[in-house]
Amino acid sequence: MHNLSPLPQYLIKRYQGWKATAHAENHAWYRRLANEGQRPRAMVISCCDSRVHVTSIFGADSGEFFIHRNIANLVPPHAPDGLQHGTSAAVEYAVEALKVAHLIVVGHTKCGGVAGCHAMCSGQAPELEEKTSFVGRWMDILRPGYERVKDLPAEQQVGALEKEAVLVSIENLMTFPFVRSAVEAGALSLHGLVHDIAEGTLLQAEDAGNKWVAV
Repeated sequence: MHNLSPLPQYLIKRYQGWKATAHAENHAWYRRLANEGQRPRAMVISCCDSRVHVTSIFGADSGEFFIHRNIANLVPPHAPDGLQHGTSAAVEYAVEALKVAHLIVVGHTKCGGVAGCHAMCSGQAPELEEKTSFVGRWMDILRPGYERVKDLPAEQQVGALEKEAVLVSIENLMTFPFVRSAVEAGALSLHGLVHDIAEGTLLQAEDAGNKWVAV
């Protein structure tokens, strides 16, 4: 039995408004996207956090970005073990099938996943250590980043770990043979950003992540 419920009315009204305005005014473009397929120039890996809206940040229209979202914008290491890997599958499709030119990892301030990882790694969240915690096992990806920030002053650690979530993901992307070969061939570029939700600013990683500069 499927426990399905009707869509909330407020979402139905928003959809109807979009269909009558934005879609109607750009019907030819949507029809072209449907008939010709997608040709995004970039893949964006960002957090599930509802406050992170990358299409708005970059003023992107439908068809511009191939977007994958997960907890804390993490990419796991390449692991060809025959199991199910959603993030790795998305990266493979973007690079191998869509031939995107840019792969952008977007982190953000006040990330709950990163804060949870910090609490877990510092012994303050034993519930995340349980094998049954999907969030905890996912945040294990960021443990190498915690090791790099754990000796900083306490008030700086979580902010630094938000940057590490981006850098660890970039490092792990380079463990995928098809990503590495595309980067080395000059067909793909990797980018790391951190978005400050309150201020609306973007920091960009440079010098292998040793420096962060304002965009």
